[in-house]
Amino acid sequence: MSRVYEDLDKIPRGQASDVITEGCLVLEGGAFRGLYTAGVLDAWMQNDINFRCTIGVSAGALTGTNYMAGQIGRTARANLGYRHESSFVGMESVRKAHSVIRLDFLFKDYNAIEMLNVRRFFDPERRFVAVATNCDTGKPVYFDRDYCGNIFEAIKASASMPFVTPMVNVDGINCLDGGSTCKIPYQWAINEGYEKIVIIKTRENGFRRKVSERKPATTIYRNHPEFAAAHDMSAENYNRQCDEIDRLSASGRVFVVAPSEPVRVGRVEGDMDKLGHLYWLGYDDGMNILPQLKEYLNK
Repeated sequence: MSRVYEDLDKIPRGQASDVITEGCLVLEGGAFRGLYTAGVLDAWMQNDINFRCTIGVSAGALTGTNYMAGQIGRTARANLGYRHESSFVGMESVRKAHSVIRLDFLFKDYNAIEMLNVRRFFDPERRFVAVATNCDTGKPVYFDRDYCGNIFEAIKASASMPFVTPMVNVDGINCLDGGSTCKIPYQWAINEGYEKIVIIKTRENGFRRKVSERKPATTIYRNHPEFAAAHDMSAENYNRQCDEIDRLSASGRVFVVAPSEPVRVGRVEGDMDKLGHLYWLGYDDGMNILPQLKEYLNK
């Protein structure tokens, strides 16, 4: 098995334009399944689709960071080039960060290789929100870039997977993965009054999670019972969200992009061919859906 994606040099490069697309972009998580989202967004950035507001959960927040920075291909180059770097995913990560995935690799180590465009990321004309879960209340927390003490810590918290990653303290709140309580934050966008809401999912339309009677979080997080209860209900909540998104999409209230084929990629997938294929699936889907997207945005 290749440790680096063989066609890494084919990933597009460039800086997105300063054109602003009105509306809110909502990004689902899914760990390395976020490469699908990265492909869609690279295609859109190449075509001047740069939303004024982006809200992301977990991998969606990580991918959304590079989208906000306008850096075409940066998410893909980091994940397809360094998935098997032990200080990112592996034993060295466990040693350094007590986590299977060391998110500081993306914010520090990879930043030394390809620096984040911080000026663009903090553009005051654009809004960015990362969703994490408050481990004390079991409720989602929406960390707005402009009102958060350290938005990069909030993004790390959003992507910190339960059971395998320590809690991250953000503004005095102990947090974990936003997907534990809100996997697709479309309702936040509705509540904020956005007329145009575009959702990128990392699972194909029709996918629903299996609901298990096992409650693992109740045991592991017994000192955080509200978080444990919320996490153990996350599959049911996700399925309800997907049902509601289908209804909103059918009525034209939201616009949904989802993989055009079933996704067979694990959260911590190591097969580089699968990961590369998922990126290009997203890229092609993003290109192919541009006419419908523009029609929705211009209504």
